[in-house]
Amino acid sequence: MRFRMNPEIERLIQLQRAESELQRTEAELLDLPRLRRELAERVAVERARLDAVREALSQSQKTRRQLEGELQELEAKRSKYKGQLMEVKTNKEYTAMLHEIEAVEREIRSREDRVLEEMELAETLASDVKQEELAFKQVEEQQRAEERRIDERAQGLSSDRERMAAERDAVAAGLAQRSRELFQRVARLRGVAVAEARDAMCQVCHVKLRLQMFVDLKRNEEITQCPACNRILYYVPAPPAASPEA
Repeated sequence: MRFRMNPEIERLIQLQRAESELQRTEAELLDLPRLRRELAERVAVERARLDAVREALSQSQKTRRQLEGELQELEAKRSKYKGQLMEVKTNKEYTAMLHEIEAVEREIRSREDRVLEEMELAETLASDVKQEELAFKQVEEQQRAEERRIDERAQGLSSDRERMAAERDAVAAGLAQRSRELFQRVARLRGVAVAEARDAMCQVCHVKLRLQMFVDLKRNEEITQCPACNRILYYVPAPPAASPEA
């Protein structure tokens, strides 16, 4: 027996499908700005990493220059003390001057050690800067490629949206005014206006239908609404079981 359905119900099902496809397309379009923000944030993170390493290298170089300046001052002070050492008159003054020279030389050795540390640190940081520059360049290239893909996707989705809206409107125009208004009213309240009924149950709200109601609904002759969620219900019989192979 051939399955038959009220043409008005068929059009309502088509309208729901068209509306659902249109909503999915519009949702994807609305999601594109989020993808763009994520790309920009990824680039910003890499930029921050690069800037941090560059700043660390700059600070290390600045510290090294400061230490080298202090070292020059200490060496000048040592030379001055050594010159004064030849001019002292007493053993007490001589001993005191030697202590001053020793103290300055300790400071000199300390500064020299720190200069070497900063030189090693700067060498490591310079290598890190090169690596971060390469990583940042790669992220920038990826961003540009992703942006192009997003632009292309946006254009395609915009075209799809226009086509789907026209198709939806065409289907809606073929409905009786009463059916169209019912669909719009339920859609405003529930989002999805049309739902399949299967196993005596609304497949969206999952409320069990009365037996007689389901029996009548299976004929697909009249527009029927779910008593729980008010969605427009329809029934599609299960396909016949395949004959067992001999």
